Amino acid sequence: MNKERLEWVMSGLKQYALTTGEDLFLKAASADFDKNQALTAHQEERLENLYKEKSKLIPNKKADPLSFSRSSPRKTKPRMPRVKSS
Repeated sequence: MNKERLEWVMSGLKQYALTTGEDLFLKAASADFDKNQALTAHQEERLENLYKEKSKLIPNKKADPLSFSRSSPRKTKPRMPRVKSS
């Protein structure tokens, strides 16, 4: 993996809510690349799989337990009762 690809994948992953482990992995992979100018095959595979997994999700959604309560409920129209004609 070259530097441009790594930066592109990293910037794409920053759009998503990451777990602590995923965030630590990204930092370690970036540090390894800066030190060795390369990633191991396992790191590359894990990074690509993480990107594919996260790209299926909606970006910019942080894990917020109050997000449901903050959204306003939809207004519904009252139903008109059916009148049977005789």
